[in-house]
Amino acid sequence: MNKERIAAYLASLEPFDDGPLNRLRKDAEAAGVPIIRVETESFLRTMVKILDPQSVLEIGTAVGYSSIVMAKAGAGRIDTIENYEKRIPAALDNIRQAGFESRIRLIEGDAGRVLKELIAGGAEPYDLVFLDAAKGQYLHWLPDILQLMHPGSVLVTDNVLQDETVMESRFLIPRRERTTHARMRDYLYELKHNAGLQTSVIPLGDGISLSVLLDPEDQ
Repeated sequence: MNKERIAAYLASLEPFDDGPLNRLRKDAEAAGVPIIRVETESFLRTMVKILDPQSVLEIGTAVGYSSIVMAKAGAGRIDTIENYEKRIPAALDNIRQAGFESRIRLIEGDAGRVLKELIAGGAEPYDLVFLDAAKGQYLHWLPDILQLMHPGSVLVTDNVLQDETVMESRFLIPRRERTTHARMRDYLYELKHNAGLQTSVIPLGDGISLSVLLDPEDQ
């Protein structure tokens, strides 16, 4: 099975869009800014349509692309966290140009700190959480993320297959990448073995995990 050909074919099925969002994608890709893949974007749009989330927490704004995607799909209030200062002005400008300033709130700062501040501030649980940031921190952030969810909330995590290397032995991974590799494997193990979650890992794009927070009575 040629996964690159499949990905290209699936991308070819997407309706052509010559609007601002498509231009934003092209600009981000040309600048080397990591944004969600085309097939992941389609999946995220579909999840928003299914869930109709009134509140969304996104961890990893980049230039605001996926926030705008979710807003256009009908998501309600979106809080998005970004720590890379150089990308924040572009993200804010893109959100403004898309007309979603009133629905998308960009929170600047380290996600680990911001998550704890949201909890301490009594933030209402989110219906949907989209995690697409520093891969080595996913497991570290998970306990706080779960505190910001309610039974029935959905956690979507992107890039969990790490270019299909997550299943490889650590000895086949470059030394500089082994810590992130090990932490992602631990993260996936936790998602699948946490009694409070029902999780499916989907080999779409660079891998997506889809987790539902269960009611204690259903565990």
